[in-house]
Amino acid sequence: MEAYFMARKVILYISVSLDGYIADQYGSVSQLVGKSEEYSGDYGYEEFISGTDTILMGMNTYRQITEELSPDTWPYPTLKSYVFTHKEMDDQRGIAFIQRRPEKFLAELKAQSGKHIWVCGGSNLANQLIAAGMIDEFHLHIMPVVLGGGIPLFDRAHPNLRLCIENVKETNGVIDITYSCS
Repeated sequence: MEAYFMARKVILYISVSLDGYIADQYGSVSQLVGKSEEYSGDYGYEEFISGTDTILMGMNTYRQITEELSPDTWPYPTLKSYVFTHKEMDDQRGIAFIQRRPEKFLAELKAQSGKHIWVCGGSNLANQLIAAGMIDEFHLHIMPVVLGGGIPLFDRAHPNLRLCIENVKETNGVIDITYSCS
């Protein structure tokens, strides 16, 4: 009997303001929150991460994580972590710094066996992969806030990008929506 093989998906899993920003004008994500500050859930993060074994991010996202959000502990110790940068950097435990074109590197990763691949951020990396047609699924948390400016999720036009809604739910004022590419 032949084993069922499930292809790895490349998933852009990210929070975004109602007006389309993934961070404010200072690069902070602190205002991307739900309606109630007392909410203690995770908006489906644990379920998402259980199907993922690889995380991709740009250097700005890496810096934000290591300098602001989690300066003392790498928050993704169980994931293979890849950071795209133009600078030569020494790999760290569980983190590889990549100086290659993201779409070529990702094509090689996707051909390997494993769980899904999470594109964590930022906007530049996400838009390069969107333009190359490399994102299989958009999993967005639309936060109930209007930032009025900052770092946009879509920093360039993607006129041929067509999406199909796969799932929508609301928790604490946050719209959790999953789109697949058609």
